[in-house]
Amino acid sequence: MTEEQKKKLEQKLWNIANELRGRMDADGFRDYILGFIFYKYLSERLEIYADRELEGENIRFKQLDDSKPKHREILAAVEDLALEKLGYFLKPSELFGAIAAKGAQPNQFILDDLAQILNNIQKSTMGTESEEDFDNLFEDLDLTSTKLARTPDARNTLIGKVLGHLDGINFEISNSNSDVLGDAYEYLIGQFASGAGKKAGEFYTPQQVSTILARIVTTGKSRLRSVYDPTCGSGSLLLRVAREVDHVGDFHGQELNRTTFNLARMNMILHGVHYRSFDIQQDDTLEHPRHEGMKFEAIVANPPFSAKWSANKLFESDDRFAEYGKLAPSSKADFAFVQHMLHHLDDDGTMAVVLPHGVLFRGGAEGAIRQFIVQSKNWLDAVIGLPANIFYGTSIPTCVLVFKKCREVDDILFIDASACFEKGKNQNNLRDEDIDRIVTTYRTRAAEDRFSHRATRAEIAENDFNLNIPRYVDTFEPEPEVDLRAVTRDLTRIEAEMEEIDQTIRNFCAELGLESPV
Repeated sequence: MTEEQKKKLEQKLWNIANELRGRMDADGFRDYILGFIFYKYLSERLEIYADRELEGENIRFKQLDDSKPKHREILAAVEDLALEKLGYFLKPSELFGAIAAKGAQPNQFILDDLAQILNNIQKSTMGTESEEDFDNLFEDLDLTSTKLARTPDARNTLIGKVLGHLDGINFEISNSNSDVLGDAYEYLIGQFASGAGKKAGEFYTPQQVSTILARIVTTGKSRLRSVYDPTCGSGSLLLRVAREVDHVGDFHGQELNRTTFNLARMNMILHGVHYRSFDIQQDDTLEHPRHEGMKFEAIVANPPFSAKWSANKLFESDDRFAEYGKLAPSSKADFAFVQHMLHHLDDDGTMAVVLPHGVLFRGGAEGAIRQFIVQSKNWLDAVIGLPANIFYGTSIPTCVLVFKKCREVDDILFIDASACFEKGKNQNNLRDEDIDRIVTTYRTRAAEDRFSHRATRAEIAENDFNLNIPRYVDTFEPEPEVDLRAVTRDLTRIEAEMEEIDQTIRNFCAELGLESPV
């Protein structure tokens, strides 16, 4: 698919999504359109798999009729295979194309059938390994909601129209070298994030920032045993890491918001991650961690900035926080997330996390934690300052902190990329060349005037473990020298020219018999 075709597809999907908008906010119609796209994907993926298994039977999957005994035997065999390979099953009559075709016919009410089909997808997994991954996956697609339309008939017409539009789109799922659907899904998630204001940070990290984090944690590696995101949102950051290497063994994540948790699981499956290869959990990461005892080779995160947490005294004996002697303040959980992630980082792993600038210089407990990480553990590898106004819902400048447990160097790399952006209408954007410059500088640890500096730990200690980037990267540009002789000559010339103009004015006034103003 060419770039032009891709853009046309993205615009078409966005237009379809907006048909659902009605009285809903961005979160609302996001859940419907992404859910329907996911259902289409599951249907087409199953049909492709089933047809491949039926090659010797001289029949295609959608031709099977479960009212015929012979066909029921074939369907039962295909179901067993599909549950093992794909983790779910749909009958031919439940495929997306079948329900879309029914909805296109006049006077056909499909909402009850559609609700039952979505429920059957989940029911097909009960008692299997994939049950947890499909549990309540479609719970946000409330087909009885008056937000869609006021009456059942109006809702039926709207949903039928949307399904029809989607049915006419070829996502090239059978092409193993194409990720048209994955790219389109990511595009829609980004579009919804841009319209969701402050809520956007709950489920989406801008693609440019995700790319920086992903390239950093995959530096020098073509394969990863595991990747983890403790605040995984839609799962896009985990999937971005996978794009930077040949293979990722396992994906792990945790997400507090239930709707976003469902979106993350859909995103994993839709991008071809096998149900056995991902473990996405729903709960509060700090209060109720769900991956205890596990270590990960790569960790990435964009936690909610300066979120509140309990900072319960009981956590002082928690293995994640105990050795620091301090808990992050209840009003700012930034370092609590850092401590949690460091606890799960494997000895040969790399961790990259996006945080607000305050973590670099705030005192109190945060200052003590920062000092322990730098002085006692030598785990901080780099501090990267990003431009302001590149995140949805906030204009504050942010930074990326990079950590490694087994570092081969004794200095910390500081990068000031605050000026590396292109100004956009509502947000600033990191360009490809900005991303390349940041990542290349990180990988080479090159020192560059007014951009990067390698600070020794002794130098950082002299600054009382304050990591504010301007202390280490001098971006001051002196004013150009002023040639006073040239300025004097210019003033003399201007005065002479003014005298000529004044004389001209006096002459005109004399001819007119008027008093000259000069």
